[in-house]
Amino acid sequence: MTTATSKPSAKSWLREHSELGICVLLVVLGLLVLTDAVQIPTDFAQRGPVGPKAVPILVGSLLLVVAALLARDVLRGGKGEAEGGEDVDLTEPADWRTVLLLCGAFLANAALIGVVGFPISGAILFWGAAYALGSRAYVRDPLIAAAMSIVTFAVFNNLLGVPLPGGPLMEVF
Repeated sequence: MTTATSKPSAKSWLREHSELGICVLLVVLGLLVLTDAVQIPTDFAQRGPVGPKAVPILVGSLLLVVAALLARDVLRGGKGEAEGGEDVDLTEPADWRTVLLLCGAFLANAALIGVVGFPISGAILFWGAAYALGSRAYVRDPLIAAAMSIVTFAVFNNLLGVPLPGGPLMEVF
């Protein structure tokens, strides 16, 4: 009499160790960061004691270390905890309408920022995000979005020195 031993299939093994996908992603990102970091041109006379390669090499190396530690944990039987959000019902399907509206607001910002400038495209982004997430205050939301966009533009452009496209409002600020 022979007993059938149930050998797990490769598909079920991968499903049980799905966290390894994150490890692969971390390795790819780490290698990408390291590859880009070593290609940064540096002139010894122009750099300080640390140089421009130090932080990217540190980040890339740490990504590889985290990937190795996570892979070791997963292969030893470690499991990530299931989502335990207090207001999240994991049995409900994803709300694709909200996701698509948020993507649309972001893409509209990306498409319009060069044409109409950040203050206007940012206002569209902020208002679109508020609308996508359920706010229906049709008078208040655009006003808050415009104020947030103008303040963000002023902080980045004027205080931090990060130039953002101003569009037709460039001379206003």
